[in-house]
Order: sequence, then C-alpha cells, then structure tokens
Amino acid sequence: MRILLIVTGLGMGGAERQVCDLADEFHKMGNNVAIISLTGKEIVLPMSKDIKIFSLNMKKNIFGLIHSLVQAKKVIDKFNPDIVHSHMFHANLFARLLRIMTPMKKLICTAHSKNEGGHIRMLAYRITDFLSDLNTNVSQEAVECFIQKGASPSNKIIPMLNGVSPDKFVFNKIQRELIRSELNITDDNFLFLAVGRLTDAKDYPNLLNSFTSVLNRNPKAVLAIVGQGEQKEELISLAENFNINHSVYFLGLRRDIPALMSACDCFVLSSKYEGLPLVIMEGMLCENVVVATDCGGTKEVVGNYGYLVARQNSNELANAMVKVINLSDNIRDSMGSEARKYIMEHYSLSVIAARWINLYQGNK
Repeated sequence: MRILLIVTGLGMGGAERQVCDLADEFHKMGNNVAIISLTGKEIVLPMSKDIKIFSLNMKKNIFGLIHSLVQAKKVIDKFNPDIVHSHMFHANLFARLLRIMTPMKKLICTAHSKNEGGHIRMLAYRITDFLSDLNTNVSQEAVECFIQKGASPSNKIIPMLNGVSPDKFVFNKIQRELIRSELNITDDNFLFLAVGRLTDAKDYPNLLNSFTSVLNRNPKAVLAIVGQGEQKEELISLAENFNINHSVYFLGLRRDIPALMSACDCFVLSSKYEGLPLVIMEGMLCENVVVATDCGGTKEVVGNYGYLVARQNSNELANAMVKVINLSDNIRDSMGSEARKYIMEHYSLSVIAARWINLYQGNK
C-alpha cells in the first residue's frame, strides 16, 4: 500500500512524533510511505531513511498556499498514493483543498485534540467536510467534542487512539542514575517530571502553583519541566516569585525523554486540554505513577494506574502529587508495573498501526 501522510510540521509535539512513529511502523509492515510537511520545520523525523520527506516550506500568505498546493499536487501525481492521511488542523484543511486540484482514492483527516481552535476553525472544518472520506480524533471524548461543535457529522468521525513504542520507552536503572546525577538529585529527592511545550494549553502556572504547596509539605521534592515555547521566561519568573526556583529545573528541548522518564518518580500533566497525550502513555510504559488533569482523553488512559484531578485546580493537583510521594515503594512499583502492562496491551504502536491499515483498507 502506498501511504502519504500530510502534517503541518515536524516539530517536537506529540502529534508530530505520532506521525513519524506510524510512518516507521507502516514501513516495517511492508508499505511504501511518504510524508509532506507544510512548514518544513524538521525536528522529529522517522527512523527509516526509506521514508521520503517532502518539505513545502509554505509561506503564511495566499501565494504561499497556492504554491504549496501546486507542489503537493506534483507529489501526489508522482507518488500515486492509495491513501492520503492528514494530521492536525492546517494539514487537514490543506489536504481537503488539495483534493479539489487532484484526485485522491481516499482521504482521512485526523485531529489530535478536542480543542483545535475556536468557532472559525470549526466552521472551516464543517464547510470543507465534504472533501474528506473519514475524520478521526484521538479519544472518544475528543470525538464527542467535535460532533458537539459541528466540526464533523457523527456518522463520519470515529476515535483512533495514539500508539506508543514499548521497546523505546522502558525503565532503565542506569539511565535513571545518570540523569539524577546530572541534575544533582539524590535518592532522598522525589522527582516529578512534566514534558510538553511551554504554552498556555499545558497550564504550567497551575503546575508551579501546585508544586509550591507540594514543596511546603515535602521540602525534598523536585520538579523538572522539559519543553520550549513562548511562556519560558514567564514561567521562570513565576518560579522565582513563588520562591521555588531552587527546586524547579527548566530543561528545555531534550531528546532523551525515555531516560528522563526513568529518572523521575512520578509523571505529572497539568494541561487545560489535550487529545490523548502521548507523554502520559510513555510515562506509564516507563512504570511511572501518573498524576494528570482531566483534560481530554486522560481518563481513558490513566484508570487505576494514577490519579486524575480537575483542570485548573491547584489544590487538587498538589494533593494528588503529595499522595504519590506518600505511597510506599512497593505500592508505587506495583502501580507502575501494572501501568506498563496496560499500555502495552491497549496502546502498543504495532496494535494501533494495524488498526490504521485495517481502516485504510475500508474496515471500520
């Protein structure tokens, strides 16, 4: 099967990593895979060198759009895909417009969050819906949200879960010791880890506020935040204002996420909204107890293997973090071990990729 994936960009986000991971898995299954990246930003790439990347470097104006549509048409005419599968808002609209210019055997459009923008974006989805064959989102909650907003009719959208690699995310004691040594964290410290772009959606001010309360009750707690974004300076200043900067590490962009997952004692997610956060599943694969806000899709994953709290509620988040600190080592280890088993059974990348292939072939 010839599969063409269209993505807004290949930055460091979860959706971008999911596209690349799926591309690799599809290739392993014997499919011919190519990716069109609209922006040309390439931080995350597939492992396989056989997967062709077409970077359009699209400019943010009408002339840039037209030029990129023409370039993408050339790719489709030459590659002749059996399936075109777009991911995220801009790529979804682009793929739909592209279908006006060139025939596509099948077009599937995937959203990666229950919140992909306001009324104008939802209207754009609704107006162009006739150009796609099927729409998907990454959780049942996100699907229901899109139906409610009118972004897609209920008979044309289904949930398709994200997948993670059990081989890539495995607890590693040696890596744990190396990372903790790098950060000057001892065995007496309890390390919380958060991973995600420093943007409003992730609600890091809520996390820092919560951690202030945690630190007052547990002075040896430490928080590491991995990611980059427009809120970086604001968050650094906020940590200083809360007088917790001595216990908070802003690690920026890192490529050793599995090692950091092994180093932490608890993974925490404070988002206002998500689709189905890959980082939660990755944390669980590394046998971490998870504390997460009920921000979209998280309740479908966390289950009995962590703690779910209300969004934008610093007290609830802090109390859940303290609960994890107070768990015995045996209980925490047992919860982590069961979490890994659960993710491997339900969200393994190979399982999810097989579901996609089945869908591509016309079976829901």
